[in-house]
Amino acid sequence: MRVVFMGTPDFSVPTLEKIIEAGHEVIGVVTQPDKAKGRGKNVSYPPIKEKALEHGLTVYQPKRAREPEFIEQMQALAPDVMVVVAFGQILPKAILDIPKYGCVNVHASLLPKYRGAAPIQWAVIRGEAVSGVTTMQMDVGLDTGDMLLKAEVPLEADETGGSLHDKLSTLGGELLIETLKGLEAGTIQPEKQDDSQAGEYARMLDKALGKIDFSMAAAEIERLIRGLSPWPSAYTAYKGKTMKIWRAEVSEENEGVPGQIISVDKKGFTVMTGDKALHVLELQMEGKKRMDAGAFLRGCQMAEGEMLG
Repeated sequence: MRVVFMGTPDFSVPTLEKIIEAGHEVIGVVTQPDKAKGRGKNVSYPPIKEKALEHGLTVYQPKRAREPEFIEQMQALAPDVMVVVAFGQILPKAILDIPKYGCVNVHASLLPKYRGAAPIQWAVIRGEAVSGVTTMQMDVGLDTGDMLLKAEVPLEADETGGSLHDKLSTLGGELLIETLKGLEAGTIQPEKQDDSQAGEYARMLDKALGKIDFSMAAAEIERLIRGLSPWPSAYTAYKGKTMKIWRAEVSEENEGVPGQIISVDKKGFTVMTGDKALHVLELQMEGKKRMDAGAFLRGCQMAEGEMLG
């Protein structure tokens, strides 16, 4: 097939690589504009642009996908299909109508649940036992198009947003190749989404989401810590400085007030929550490296009764 690929972050890269490996003709790669980062304002390429340039592919970077000039460029390419993986812009109908086989999206959840920008992290935060990938025929709605194929992945007890991201990124590329084969052969029967089964919208992550409210249940906080690892991270405050918590486990201890440190041992410390407690095992203090809580305690005189938050 003649493929236009649209994507931006690391999550998109394995799918582009799979398309190339499968022998499809990638006639263009569309991604977000470059960004200036750091104090020196050095220009940073989106990950998908870096990968496209490695393969000598033509890259398009429209500020807005609805720009008439960009629409004309895509029409001139005459792709059989457009593959969209975390592109980061809503596509207008004028783009959706261009390819013979439509615009196929690789979405990192089992639709219709977890429509939205951050389905991977919210699946962990909300304690799902299973997640997965859905390929979807895009329409003008947000993640509302007809479903094509699905593949599931069970979540491990210690699953993080980062580990699930990597699993679904790889799985998405494999499922997309199956989807293209099925579309070309006419063997896929698109399935409409049941809107009544759509879960709470998987809204975009921000740093404020990571501030730990110790009045929440211990299990909820533990899932938040895992879901927001590695970004934007779950955090609290200790002695006026930010403390990121990277790993913790639920403890049955339950005497104290939320946010109070109720015990300290060689491996870490335990803080009270809204029901049980959390034994903190890995953390990072402001301006310091990530470390085991035990190593932190060897250089810090933390005491029972002190407060976090």
